[in-house]
Amino acid sequence: MSTLARLARAEWGPLYAAVRAGLVERGWRAIPMTVAAVCLTALTQYVQNQPWGYQFVQNIGAVRAEDPLWLALLRTPLSLFVPALDLPVWGALAQILLVFGIAEICLGRWRTLVIAYVATLAGTLYARVGIALGPHRFLGLPASDSLVVDTGPSAAVVGLAVFLCWRYRAYVTTGVVVAAMVVEVLLKENLAGREHLAAIAAVLVLCGISELRHRPPGRDRTGSGSGLPPIQS
Repeated sequence: MSTLARLARAEWGPLYAAVRAGLVERGWRAIPMTVAAVCLTALTQYVQNQPWGYQFVQNIGAVRAEDPLWLALLRTPLSLFVPALDLPVWGALAQILLVFGIAEICLGRWRTLVIAYVATLAGTLYARVGIALGPHRFLGLPASDSLVVDTGPSAAVVGLAVFLCWRYRAYVTTGVVVAAMVVEVLLKENLAGREHLAAIAAVLVLCGISELRHRPPGRDRTGSGSGLPPIQS
């Protein structure tokens, strides 16, 4: 086996084995939530591109920092499945099918939904904090960002990817994902990029909490017992 193959196997082997086992055992029945999410996203894309449907989708799923907090929180869950109008919908569908699908197999549907929601909510709340800070302060945002429509699965996808990589010890991939999001912010200063970083920060907190919850009693400080923590679907 070549060095590259060994490195790939060490990095992605456990995750690949978990996904393969789930698909072999249950096939498409392993990802019912993911299939439903893909269908819902396709449906909202179709509706919002109709003259009669655009405002309806905005009313139930579009989040802006200028909205009252209670309204933003009410719309946030559905906002995951409202594709951004300025991006190709196939990208959102592919992200959901791949990342949500892997997460549903490996983590279970409810953990997948919780992590996706936490990541999305972190971005939504960060936008409000950043605008309150103002553009001239650390982590601040310009007031014009309060008008930006904040929808789509990207923050949830990034958050799930980071959690999955941590869960299956694919630390190099975790670093690549985080670095890519940092580069995105440096090259293209926009609200979406900063929200992705907020989503990563929130998910890393979840990773730390999960690590503490699943750490065996009496685990020593040298890293013994570093196998994968059990996660029940």
